[in-house]
Amino acid sequence: MFEEHIALLNAQTAQAQPSTPLSVPVDKKTYTVMEIQEILGISRPTVYNLLKKREFRWIQVGGGKYRISKKSFDEWLDTQG
Repeated sequence: MFEEHIALLNAQTAQAQPSTPLSVPVDKKTYTVMEIQEILGISRPTVYNLLKKREFRWIQVGGGKYRISKKSFDEWLDTQG
């Protein structure tokens, strides 16, 4: 009886789940501090210094997290070096 109940629950779960993911890929609009670190190969404090100098556009979201405008950063990066 227990096995029948589990089989029934598994069947219901399989029917409820879509066969293809519902999420649609979205073009990235922002970078995180960690992504900027990786792109530039610099330390976290150096990224924060760039933010402080307002080298590119960014916003601060809950909990002190920053999101850097991809467009603004990419344009800034193109002018470097």
